[in-house]
Amino acid sequence: MKLTIKKTARTSLLTVLVISNLSWNTIPDDETNPRLLTINGFTFKDLNKNGKLDIYEDTRLSIKERAHDLVTKMTDDEKATFLMGTGMPGFDGIKPVVGAIEGRVPGAAGGTYEIKRLGIPAIIVADGPAGLRIKPIRDNDSKTYYCTAFPVGTALASTWNEALIEKVGKAMGNEVKEYGVDVLLAPALNIHRNPLCGRNFEYYSEDPLVSGKIASAMVKGIQSNGVGTSIKHFAANNQETNRLSINEHISERAMREIYLKGFEITVKESNPWTVMSSYNLINGTYTSARKDLLTEILRNEWGFKGIVMTDWFGGFAGAQSIMAGSSNVTQQLNAGNDLLMPGIAAQKKAIVENMQNKELSKEVIDTNVERILELVLKSPVMENYKYSDHPNLKENAQVTRQAASEGIILLKNEKNVLPYTNKKGKVAAFGVTSYDFISGGTGSGDVNEAYTISLIDGLKNAGFSLDEELKNTYTPFVAKVKNIEMENRKKEGFLALPKRLPELKLEKNAIEKTASEAELAIITIGRNSGEGGDRSIDNDFNLAADEVELINHVSEAFHAKGKKVVVIMNVGGVIETASWKDKADAILLSWQPGQEGGNSVADVFSGKVNPSGKLTMTFPIKYEDTPSAKNWLGTPANDPTSVTYAEGVYVGYRYYNTFNVKPSYEFGFGGSYTNFDYTNVKLSSPVFNSKMTVSVTVKNTGKVSGKEVVEVYLSAPTKSIDKPKEELKAFGKTKELKPGESETLQLTLSPKDLASFLENRNAWIAEAGTYKILVGTSSLNIKKTAEFSVPKEITVEKVKKAFELDSKFTELKP
Repeated sequence: MKLTIKKTARTSLLTVLVISNLSWNTIPDDETNPRLLTINGFTFKDLNKNGKLDIYEDTRLSIKERAHDLVTKMTDDEKATFLMGTGMPGFDGIKPVVGAIEGRVPGAAGGTYEIKRLGIPAIIVADGPAGLRIKPIRDNDSKTYYCTAFPVGTALASTWNEALIEKVGKAMGNEVKEYGVDVLLAPALNIHRNPLCGRNFEYYSEDPLVSGKIASAMVKGIQSNGVGTSIKHFAANNQETNRLSINEHISERAMREIYLKGFEITVKESNPWTVMSSYNLINGTYTSARKDLLTEILRNEWGFKGIVMTDWFGGFAGAQSIMAGSSNVTQQLNAGNDLLMPGIAAQKKAIVENMQNKELSKEVIDTNVERILELVLKSPVMENYKYSDHPNLKENAQVTRQAASEGIILLKNEKNVLPYTNKKGKVAAFGVTSYDFISGGTGSGDVNEAYTISLIDGLKNAGFSLDEELKNTYTPFVAKVKNIEMENRKKEGFLALPKRLPELKLEKNAIEKTASEAELAIITIGRNSGEGGDRSIDNDFNLAADEVELINHVSEAFHAKGKKVVVIMNVGGVIETASWKDKADAILLSWQPGQEGGNSVADVFSGKVNPSGKLTMTFPIKYEDTPSAKNWLGTPANDPTSVTYAEGVYVGYRYYNTFNVKPSYEFGFGGSYTNFDYTNVKLSSPVFNSKMTVSVTVKNTGKVSGKEVVEVYLSAPTKSIDKPKEELKAFGKTKELKPGESETLQLTLSPKDLASFLENRNAWIAEAGTYKILVGTSSLNIKKTAEFSVPKEITVEKVKKAFELDSKFTELKP
């Protein structure tokens, strides 16, 4: 007997390559058991009756070849089952077809079906954008399964540091893999169309370039662990109100330039394993049923090779529709939406019926199934990875601390109040959120972490002395109101929307007494939101009356004593700042910084870390200045069914700059404890050819080390179509520069960076003329400029017509 065996990289199974003069006994092939061969204790699966390895088990072949072979071996019933998830246990009484697979990873969002007969395992998918979301406590198990709560999307994007975000993704992916999950349902990169969107904390920016670059870095980091991602929500999921059924009227230009651009960057640069289609309709058709979106654009134009899955119950019009099982299954599968999540029995019935009546062709079904098989074949479970249930939580906590501190933005620092180094005098911490720091939002963007470092704990850890009398006044009050809030959330369930905790009513004389004894006041303003609902203007975007009173009384009392007031904004998204920012001497925007938040803020507050975060969205003076305010949330007002994106491409700073609307804090803004000088701005050529390189030298001219973000904007000719005054086209971040140290950054522009989408020509066009490069520290603070020319119009890319309007409307023009 001669037996040669080889352990392959793709699977932990040993693959038989040569067998001669050998006899064995096999288990008969049937619906539940593969043929097995056992030699000296090793079991080899699916050797056929001639002693040869079946193609789909031969790991010497490509995954695509193996998946294609598997499809030929599947029955129609198996294919129908495979096109949907295993259900969502306990969700409104909806039961899976066979049985949910939550048992492998309790708290996971769902998964695919196992087909034992063919050796196809079930893969597990789980939330979410700020870290893995699974159950930490399990029945009959003494262990805990906590995950790291990383900073929310707005905080991560505010770092403008792709290398750091990739490091965060690598840490996040470590927990995904070691807890037995195959695909993380993240990152989320929808555009901040309006500051009131309840999930803006999960998303990155009002700008598609920032969104795409940050998401791409995150995908690279997560997938470096050999697990997958699902970039979401594709596309234009920009509000939570009536999210299952809202019909969005959007022009093709706005779709391509604003709402798809970030996804395009992410797909092309990082190859995510999966894409999640969104709930909403665009111009009368669900995104999960749009072939122009999921096949023509995503696959044919961008080259995406992975699978598309629906958001959970995507394609259903609402709760009654879900219970009735009435969705557009056939349109979804025909459009290129491969996997229906979480999967319900009515969907399988519809698939089988439509396979039989030829509404669903064999070609479509086989293509969708084959793509899902390719995902399964490269997953950790197919590799038989022995996950440990012990990720590097300690190391990952340090990663989140670093990322959160680099995402903190110094909005104001009058007379260099910060960094604050007086550790002998008392610091008075006001505001309930100082004692109950918000690590992240709710819903699928939440994480079950082991702890959250509060602001007061972070200050204490950094060696600051707190006003204990004030602390002792706040502590029982905060515990009481937080308990009420958590009880209410428990009653309302998973999608309970978080409520703002009321502020403690402090008498003026008590505040004055504190001002006499403490050296500095900190006021923390907190905001939280989550999946399933949008924010309000009153008592949310605008400060509530009790918060205004607190800021007024504290600032008056401390300023009367010649002492300073620092405001910490522990928020997930934009709030109004113009009416109160003059009452603070310094303002730190900490966002929702994850479980190490208090330590991260203390690092910046004390000067251990020099703040280098920059805004990735505009803070308006008042909500009404927002370009989408007039048509948010759609019509009718009390229960919107449709919304018109009348602002077109003029989203965020593109609007404020073009129409000269003054913001409270502009896009790209952020301060530092040091100063930087910009010199030697050079272009690689005065005439654009195939690309353009912009180089700029940044020098630290201050007294402490720090990092600086360089933002490159482009002002383009407007002969053939109106355009924003300028648009961000590239950015880079320096290393940590010591005082006097310089670094030269080189940033490259491609032909498509110059182009706008012309609907009447179905093409991306860079028109001839003079282009202006603006290099700055924000969208309004431009340090240097340069010009180059495009001698002849460039047709960068021609595409098929998409997103035909279902109703006409007038878009905003300058």
